[in-house]
Amino acid sequence: MASTVISTKSELVVPRSVRRRAGLKSGQKVEFKVSGGVINIVPKLPVADDEYTPAQRRVIDARLRKARKGPYYGPFDSVDEMLASMKGKTLRATRTKRRT
Repeated sequence: MASTVISTKSELVVPRSVRRRAGLKSGQKVEFKVSGGVINIVPKLPVADDEYTPAQRRVIDARLRKARKGPYYGPFDSVDEMLASMKGKTLRATRTKRRT
């Protein structure tokens, strides 16, 4: 177990061996969570907004809005209900193709 001392500036240095075992990289952001006198240092996960350009984010948001509108099928109470729904949609699609 590695140990360290808090400096007079209240800075805490995490030993290299601990950072390596935890998979922390230089410059990575972390969060501190305190519970009952115990401090947990947790890597801060990236937010999806940080991963995309504003233009990409607009496209993604538009597609999500469209997906929320449907069409939705289900939820079903049983597998048989789901299969019946799928078969019905397949039959309707087949009949429509035959007419054209």
